[in-house]
Amino acid sequence: MSGSQLWDDVDDYFINRLSPDDEALRAALRESAAAGLPQIGVTAAQGKLLHLLARLQGARNILEIGTLGGYSTIWLARALPEDGRLVSLEYDAKHAEVANRNIARAGLERIAQVRVGPALESLPKLADENPAPFDLVFIDADKVNNGRYVEWALRLTRAGSLIVVDNVVRGGRVADADSTEPDVVGTRAAIELIATHPRLSGTAIQTVGSKGYDGFALAHVLG
Repeated sequence: MSGSQLWDDVDDYFINRLSPDDEALRAALRESAAAGLPQIGVTAAQGKLLHLLARLQGARNILEIGTLGGYSTIWLARALPEDGRLVSLEYDAKHAEVANRNIARAGLERIAQVRVGPALESLPKLADENPAPFDLVFIDADKVNNGRYVEWALRLTRAGSLIVVDNVVRGGRVADADSTEPDVVGTRAAIELIATHPRLSGTAIQTVGSKGYDGFALAHVLG
């Protein structure tokens, strides 16, 4: 049995036992695939992890940077109370249209809002609205801007908030200090910011699974 097949089998076992999907989640995946969206979203196990992290945070306000088809958005929004709020930023209008349909099908349209446009343009507008601090920020967008997204996450959170950055391993390339590849440079900028900023304490984890060799970073916002 190949390593990748074994990873898939283990993921399938964990997902079936610990994070089984339902019709709303299955429909979100079907709709995204039918619309031709790239198959780069979180897995069910990762979605359940985000859900649990939001619940452990007691989150009432969540910011997601990178919506895609709304699959991760559904997992996160389901962790919020009825009067909770999730703002998700999506660059691609087609992706946002699919995500909005998926969110509505899941009955979460009153909690989750998708804003269309480059995140680095949407974030200053969001800050100008002076929203309540976000309790959790999930960053899963263009990797070249990861460092800037973490900076914005710091501005829009509070002491005790949690920042999650997805896809930080880059197939192991993140360890190459000489890399000039934009996704690696951007991801290393986020890691360095987490490592050096006085208001952040964090770690990063390597993972294997259905998405291959990957990983994520967690950062706790300090006082």
